Amino acid sequence: MDADTQPPGSRIRPLDAVERRVLGVLIEKAKTTPEAYPLSLNAVITGCNQKSNREPVMTVDEDQVSSALDSLRAAGAVTEYFGSGRVPRYRHHAYEWFGNVEKEELSILAELLLRGEQSEGDLRGRASRMDPIADLTLLRSLLDKLAERGLVVWLSPPGRGRILTHGLLPEEKLEKVRAKLGIAGQAFPAGASGTAEAAADGDDPALDCDQQSASNAGTIPRAAQAAGTPPKASPPPPILLQPLVEKIAGLEAEVAALRSRLDALERALGN
Repeated sequence: MDADTQPPGSRIRPLDAVERRVLGVLIEKAKTTPEAYPLSLNAVITGCNQKSNREPVMTVDEDQVSSALDSLRAAGAVTEYFGSGRVPRYRHHAYEWFGNVEKEELSILAELLLRGEQSEGDLRGRASRMDPIADLTLLRSLLDKLAERGLVVWLSPPGRGRILTHGLLPEEKLEKVRAKLGIAGQAFPAGASGTAEAAADGDDPALDCDQQSASNAGTIPRAAQAAGTPPKASPPPPILLQPLVEKIAGLEAEVAALRSRLDALERALGN
């Protein structure tokens, strides 16, 4: 079949880190700053190196971004656009490339491309800056559809704080992510976001993970109330601790750097 006549979604393939960042930036900026879209090469580079709403923060150069744009163009995900000016600009065709996804689904995919693996609750809040997603019930229905098509991958079993990522990682990279989360070699089925399981556990799908934790923190089962003793808190599963450990380590490094700068400033003022 000729490349120009392939049906939408037929050219989807795993993307490398810069390709994922570039495609995520184009989708994000089309939604959040439509007046500046399509993007120039410099705007794409700036978006890739942006420090907010990015994980990890990257520093990519013109050659890397140009190469990623060329490969995305070859795959049919991006086109070059000149318009009335001489500077080429770039626009995505992700709606069609992903197989005619809905606007909320594309916002979900963009957020996963920009940040990688994350919990359902975090994802809902972050994706809603592009297209509102009312609650976790709606998010989970969207995720189920995306997972059935292989566009998202579950990284933990159904339940509160479930973690997922996009389906565009090369297999070896996906295995590294699983290993980091302590689930190397494990896979979780698509189309089972955990809404029913959460309801059975008393988990309100309309609440985010943090809200659920806060609301459940003060709840004591009736049997424990009758006995006059509070229930023993269960430790969070290891799969949820790893991202927190990494964030804490990063914050500690930032604090150490600030202390060093403060010490240097105090020495300078003392002199």
